[in-house]
Amino acid sequence: MAFQQRFENKVVVVTGGSRGIGLGIARRFGEEGAKVCVSANEKAVHDAAAQLRDSGFDAIAIETDVTNKEQVVALYEEVAAKLGEVDVSVQNAGVITIAKLEDLTEQEWDKVLAVNTKGVFLCCQEAAKRMLRAGKAGRLINTASGQARQGFVYTPHYAASKFGVLGITQSLAKELAPTGITVNAFCPGIITTDMWSYNDEAWGKLLGDYKPGELMAEWVENIPMKRAGSDKDVASLVAFLASDDAAYITGQTVNVDGGMFMS
Repeated sequence: MAFQQRFENKVVVVTGGSRGIGLGIARRFGEEGAKVCVSANEKAVHDAAAQLRDSGFDAIAIETDVTNKEQVVALYEEVAAKLGEVDVSVQNAGVITIAKLEDLTEQEWDKVLAVNTKGVFLCCQEAAKRMLRAGKAGRLINTASGQARQGFVYTPHYAASKFGVLGITQSLAKELAPTGITVNAFCPGIITTDMWSYNDEAWGKLLGDYKPGELMAEWVENIPMKRAGSDKDVASLVAFLASDDAAYITGQTVNVDGGMFMS
């Protein structure tokens, strides 16, 4: 499938880009001509960049812990040195654990909030600073979740982290709107990724005697469109939000979930 080349000569950073939704988003930007940096806090991110280069895209990998400000600053500095100043930054790094209230540890709470919320803020902060300095009407796009619409059982820390992403998005959108930098977020529903394989197993054990795949099948049946989403479904939305067609859209959070949540 041939795509428009809306991002030719644009520089895109995707955190959490080693797999799943993040890698799908990075691939879509590559297909539209962007120079892409995939970043993640694991060595697998180098394999992801190699996959993108094998497909003919201009891609690099940088290992980054998005909860560490020094590493976040270094990420965008290295991107600028190797690809140019960032035009689009997609804050996608995220983690989840699932546990009953009495079993949920403080360490789990701190880690999920640090990666999912603090990490979004630190990356937005550094990317926006560089966009402003370069005079770019850039795009900041943050990954929220269906749990930013409605918290689910056994994941209060994850729900809190994703509601926080919405608050960050709205606050920064208001501050940056006069500069031409837009800030938006998206809420994926059930998307076929490694994370949802974990969710199926972990929630399945706590919610009943579910065999692998049974819980997800039950939930998918309740989606109006009767199917789980794919990384391509999400990437299409993100590419739109990053494009000039979305230049008058900011502070918004868009569901991409087959109609699971309609608000």
